[in-house]
Amino acid sequence: MTEENQTGETGEENFAELFESSYSTRMQFQEGSIVKGVVLKIEEDKKDSSGGKVWVDIGYKSEGIIRLYEFKDVDGNINVKEGDNIEVFLESCEDETGSCKVSKEKADRLKIWHEIGKAYEDEEIIEGTIVSRVKGGLSVDIGVKAFLPGSQVDTRPVRNLEKLIGEKRNFKIIKFNKKRGNIVLSHRALKEEEEKAKKKATLERLEEGAVLKGRVKNITEYGAFVDLGGIDGLLHITDMSWGRVNHPKDVVEEEQEVDVKVLKFDPDSERVSLGIKQLTVDPWELVPERYKPGTKVKGQVVSLADYGAFIELEEGVEGLVHVSEMSWTRRVKHPSKVVAIGDTIEAVVLDLDNDNRRISLGMKQVEPNPWTLLTSKYPVGSIIRGRIRNITDFGIFIGIEEGIDGLVHISDISWTYRVKHPGELFTKGEEVEAVVLNIDVENERFSLGIKQLTDDPWDSIPQKYPIGRVVTCKVLKVGDYGAFVELERGIEGIIEPQDLSQNKSDDEKGVVKAGDYITAEILAADRGERRIALSAKGIAEGEKVKEYLESKSGDSVTLGSLLGDKLGGLKVQEEEEEEKLQSSDESAGEPSADSDPKD
Repeated sequence: MTEENQTGETGEENFAELFESSYSTRMQFQEGSIVKGVVLKIEEDKKDSSGGKVWVDIGYKSEGIIRLYEFKDVDGNINVKEGDNIEVFLESCEDETGSCKVSKEKADRLKIWHEIGKAYEDEEIIEGTIVSRVKGGLSVDIGVKAFLPGSQVDTRPVRNLEKLIGEKRNFKIIKFNKKRGNIVLSHRALKEEEEKAKKKATLERLEEGAVLKGRVKNITEYGAFVDLGGIDGLLHITDMSWGRVNHPKDVVEEEQEVDVKVLKFDPDSERVSLGIKQLTVDPWELVPERYKPGTKVKGQVVSLADYGAFIELEEGVEGLVHVSEMSWTRRVKHPSKVVAIGDTIEAVVLDLDNDNRRISLGMKQVEPNPWTLLTSKYPVGSIIRGRIRNITDFGIFIGIEEGIDGLVHISDISWTYRVKHPGELFTKGEEVEAVVLNIDVENERFSLGIKQLTDDPWDSIPQKYPIGRVVTCKVLKVGDYGAFVELERGIEGIIEPQDLSQNKSDDEKGVVKAGDYITAEILAADRGERRIALSAKGIAEGEKVKEYLESKSGDSVTLGSLLGDKLGGLKVQEEEEEEKLQSSDESAGEPSADSDPKD
């Protein structure tokens, strides 16, 4: 009885243990959970679309079966073997075949989602590979597909997103929704955090005069922005080199690492001005010693302007050759007519202004000044012969030597002829002779004269036209000032209004016009002022006597006798009038006897 009771109690206890074990097993193998297992067998079947089967012991009464392709990589290789411990997703404990339905792929995905969710909660960094370009951004493989918006790719806009495909990067999860399967990533957030840390460290050592390393982030026409580590500084084009810089790209390029010097720093606005050239010695410190006035130098033409050419003497040191200093003889209108960019030329330092960083150069000074040789080659008074190169209103230019012309002023063309325009007498290209009058080396002026080839006719005018000589001349011009008359070609005189003939009637008085011929008497001939004064008064009377003589051509009466008689009659008349005046004065001065003294 005792044994039976004991046996009965033991059976009950074993059943209880078995029931508890069975319940525990069922709870352990809850569908939809991840369970551990061991690979028992791998069976490949090329005829099967799944590629074969893998048997897994998950500790349940039935074994689990997984499709073989879940264990293959992208190249088709099987990455599992018998005896491997794996984790699988239990879809159902027993299917219609009596085995467990499990999935390695779903287990991996579920595990990844769990890890991603934990990384999102803990704000951890995850790694992913950019796999494709999608609308609005990029698709990233982080175990599952996640979305990277274009605005979250970098701190700066990225124009070509396709170039990032295939890159591995770290990301921060900024949105996570497991139910919707939505994951949004950001690489920009990580960079901003990095830059904040770098900026803090940079600000601690940022001060004027400090030399730092930086990376060129962006290039503009006026300079380049350099990332110093969380904070950007401007490297202006004028601070890139002591020499001439046409564009910042000639000195730096994007992403290049450069050493820069902090020129200015404003902590409030966090504005930083940088310089590269300040890391080297300013070449202008040695300019006063190297480029003293009179020094002959060589340099390369780097720029042209309307007023001259800029010559680089060394890096950072330029000089200007003005157009007026390019040639002794040529009139240079633009420097491009003499030099071109890239030419190497010789010059002489004319002036140095170190404070304003200006050097004046001269190209023509390399050769002797041809004007200094002219005085010995063409002394004053010598006669030259040359062709007329140009005719102007004020004179003609005669070629002396290459690039040197002499000017015959309009006033030096003729002693007597009144020249209105040189073109009346000369033509361009005509060969003429002239006398050297003056050479002004300083102002580069060569004065010539044509009239000086002959004697001045005015030297003999006083003897040729003595006072009292009666001449017949042609009226050239009439005005309020009188009449201009021509005595001979080029010799003119003037008859003032009061010296015109007064022997005409009131209606005819003073009536004379250009083209008339008039007889007049020489009153004065002034060589210095080149002026002849005439008078037509009384000449008409002489003309009447001349006409009378011509009418009496058969008689023996002469002009001299008639003039003598006329003058004698006039003399007697004057004496009689003088006697009358004297007798009148005497009678007025002595009282008569019949007169009353009181009266």
